[in-house]
Amino acid sequence: MDNERGTVRSAQASVSDAPPNLAPLPRSRPAGEPPTPGCASPWILMYHSVAVEKEDPYRLTVSPERFAEQIAWLHRRGRRGVSVRELMRARALGRDDRLVGLTFDDGYADFARYAVPILQAYGFTATAYVVADLLGRANDWDTKGPRKKLLTVQEVTELAAAGWEIGSHGLSHRALSGLPTEALAVQTRESRRLLEEAVGGPVTGFCYPYGSVDLPATLAVRDAGYDYACAIAHSPLTGRFALPRCYVGDRDGAWRLRAKEGRHRLRDAVTELRHAREGRRP
Repeated sequence: MDNERGTVRSAQASVSDAPPNLAPLPRSRPAGEPPTPGCASPWILMYHSVAVEKEDPYRLTVSPERFAEQIAWLHRRGRRGVSVRELMRARALGRDDRLVGLTFDDGYADFARYAVPILQAYGFTATAYVVADLLGRANDWDTKGPRKKLLTVQEVTELAAAGWEIGSHGLSHRALSGLPTEALAVQTRESRRLLEEAVGGPVTGFCYPYGSVDLPATLAVRDAGYDYACAIAHSPLTGRFALPRCYVGDRDGAWRLRAKEGRHRLRDAVTELRHAREGRRP
């Protein structure tokens, strides 16, 4: 089975333990939210590109045919794919039992061309995390991968008007872990400002480029006014501002998706036990 962090340019060293002098962040369940037995974090799938590529060294691309199969599998199992914004709202009300978060990192133009029509056919929604300062350009950060066009400002505006959640993937697709405070503020606050101008409304979700996250990054995202943030791996920071996600690739059929869901639940249980032990410490 794919190494999830390996598919996103090795974010292996991107998660840092929390320094003791900084305030802890809220966990994934807000105060007053009913707990889900055995589940600390919602199941969120992480996609990037839906297209046809001859070469894809980072394994970021899922073909339209495979994507349609994956969405059909969710539907057959009685699951409904939704944006993370909708998922978090339903979770706060204890109504997220059959929901699955669908996310698309980087804001590739093929999201509108291929993914949206398939999702619409099933009544699903999703979140597209876009790089605010690179709209209409290409994924130049992927030096070994194929060049892919990014959504334009107009396309982002139209998607938001049609009900798709647009979230921030930073200002310039820069890894946030280890950045100084001023740079973190620029990447989080300025990207939100630019996107809110484009969509004409609030942008409440953030996604860490490369899955690169440490405690100062989560604090910067929270202080920038976001409601939640998506990471990749489970970690000591797992919670509302570092939601873990499950990588989905072109090789993932029904049994692999089922196995990945089980792995997510197992990692969730381990993370909950760790958080519980930390909570009992004086």
